[in-house]
Amino acid sequence: MTGPGLGLGFLAVGLILALAVQDRISGVDLSMVGWICAAIGVVALIVSFAQTRQRANTSHHEVVERHDDINRRDIV
Repeated sequence: MTGPGLGLGFLAVGLILALAVQDRISGVDLSMVGWICAAIGVVALIVSFAQTRQRANTSHHEVVERHDDINRRDIV
């Protein structure tokens, strides 16, 4: 997924089709297509926020390797 933008896009297009469009296409129920797109948008938003929350709860540790035991003859 590409963040919440995809979910918001589906949600916006879906709600416009479901609530604002009054046109008819033979064999296609635009209202139902709109509700399906809106549902996909809501699911995409939930998944996006869950991934963001999971990513925020991870911890990162920096590992620094020290090589104090190098002999003087190993240094060129």
